[in-house]
Amino acid sequence: MKQDQLDQGLQSYSAWRDDLINTVSNYQAWLEDHDMASPDQEFRIFEAIDALRKDRLTIAFVAEFSRGKTELINALFFAQYGKRLLPSEAGRTTMCPTELFYDHDREAAYIHLLPIETRSQEQSIADFRHEPIHWTQIPLDVGNPDQVSHALHEVIKTKQVPVQRARELGLYDENSDPYFRAHGTTPAQVEIPLWRHALISFPHDFLKQGLVVLDTPGLNAMGNEPELTLNMLPSAQAVMFLLGADTGVTRSDMEMWQHHVRPLHRQSDKNLVVVLNKIDTLWDELKESSSITASIAAQRQATAEQLQVDVARVFPISAQKGLIAKVRNDATLLRDSRLEELEAFLAETVLPHKQDIVRETLVSQIGGMIDENIQFLESRKLETGKQLAELRSLRGKNADVIIHLMNKSREEQAAYLRNVESFQNSRRLLQNQARNMLEALSMDAVDRLISKTRETMTHSWTTAGMKRGMETFFDGARDAMEQVSGHAEQTRMLIRATYKKFHEEHDLPQIAPKQFSTAAYSTELERLYQEAEAFRRSPVTTMTEQSFVIQKFFISLVSHTRSLFFKANQDANVWLKEVMNPLVRQIKEHKATMEKRLETLRRISESRDTLDSRIKELDAHLRETKQQLDTLQQLRHALDPGSSRQKRGAQVRPDKSVSAEVAV
Repeated sequence: MKQDQLDQGLQSYSAWRDDLINTVSNYQAWLEDHDMASPDQEFRIFEAIDALRKDRLTIAFVAEFSRGKTELINALFFAQYGKRLLPSEAGRTTMCPTELFYDHDREAAYIHLLPIETRSQEQSIADFRHEPIHWTQIPLDVGNPDQVSHALHEVIKTKQVPVQRARELGLYDENSDPYFRAHGTTPAQVEIPLWRHALISFPHDFLKQGLVVLDTPGLNAMGNEPELTLNMLPSAQAVMFLLGADTGVTRSDMEMWQHHVRPLHRQSDKNLVVVLNKIDTLWDELKESSSITASIAAQRQATAEQLQVDVARVFPISAQKGLIAKVRNDATLLRDSRLEELEAFLAETVLPHKQDIVRETLVSQIGGMIDENIQFLESRKLETGKQLAELRSLRGKNADVIIHLMNKSREEQAAYLRNVESFQNSRRLLQNQARNMLEALSMDAVDRLISKTRETMTHSWTTAGMKRGMETFFDGARDAMEQVSGHAEQTRMLIRATYKKFHEEHDLPQIAPKQFSTAAYSTELERLYQEAEAFRRSPVTTMTEQSFVIQKFFISLVSHTRSLFFKANQDANVWLKEVMNPLVRQIKEHKATMEKRLETLRRISESRDTLDSRIKELDAHLRETKQQLDTLQQLRHALDPGSSRQKRGAQVRPDKSVSAEVAV
């Protein structure tokens, strides 16, 4: 059977990413060759290359039990093994969130399993990732399919525990227990997953190219592990919500959709699709083909209307028949399974969208640095051109003209140096303003708010009191972010005024300072707030033991909010260190140019031979500058072919520390 679209798409994406790594590496070499690489730049370039090499495309599969998630994963990614790589059997299969990927830092394949008992500790799954001691590790022998298959069955294992222990772990609720509804009493023991989270590293070509598959359990696990809905699903590039064509949209399907999946639809960068699986249950040998097609189309339309999504985002398929078709090399059965339509969506929509995200991030990080270098060279080219024009105009002029130019240059230099002193005063004002902004982002202030919230909730005797504590926390966080936004705007105004002053008073080439905005952080904070509101108002929260509610709130929502403020604090610090660097560099370059100009005029007044030699020197310097510009613009175009920011006057993103002093 021919290579499928998803395989081709992933290979093309991987090749494109390799080209990006080469482009950034070439830029790094250019900086070193021209002695223009600062330690900060070198570190940022290293980080960018490392991030590209570790780049991942995450596709998450979400569904209630028995909807065929694992079968679909096998059909899409692992059919060439000729068998089901992941366990896919009747009834409940995946019992804990499972990430399937390739660990480039470790050659040997493995399974790492986090025990369910870790739910009683006040640490998130992300925290546990950095503590290998907590994980059970099972090696995978990729040359032994039976050993791999047996080991992978670990993710579906469960165990029986007393009801009280299940309560302590936040895994038992009478309202969702059929036994309690039937008998009016709790059972002596209940079944719970053996593991909380599974990490599987496997040397599959797709996974080596950066694909990550996130397989999630059913509704109860989605609610019990907030990290899934708060972090893992929102960070995925595509989320597939599976339904069964044999059951339609059930009550639990709709509950999962409304509470855990549909909120992702608000994110403009999220490829959220509905997969209507098991259409083979609608196949009927006693019906005409057109009748079966009409039946599937009607089911597809009804599903789209119930979930209020575009019908084009509903993919009717048969994962099982698609897997069988690939294993048996049956083109007709593969066509009937409609699996190729879903593969085409991944290849033609999800992968290009991921490519745009990677390019946008890289353009922001490295493109800005190249822009600054281009801006600097454009400024140098302009100044060199001015000097050449001035020196050529001196040919045949008498000594009085040269002396006049020398005096004029000294006056301009004196005025310029006075303005440099004024610039240092502006930088001191900027530092004061920056302190105000960073104080509003202070982690100490966030930690005080967290401590106060924890104390309020812990000592509250009522559920209503706990919920007020949650609301107060996010009110405080939103107020802090609004203050940061105000300080950031005042800082931007001061920076723009400083840039404008120098450009206008000294006729320097105009450059725009790097911008900083809190909009992205405010948007993410609002998303967390909405999640908190849903958590706060949930009937499950009312019924759950108070200590576990508090623990879950802090592990998920509060910890993510703190991480958000930490990221904003880091980004603001970097911005404040870098934002004045283009102007600092321009000032130093212009000062050096003025000194060189005076020295040239002095030497010309002493000997006319100096004039021609200096013109030749500047001509060579101008040619070299143009050549450097051409190289950088080619690198910039390779980084982002659609960019128009290569021309002079484009906004740039500087790269050195704001603490660097201007030598005067």
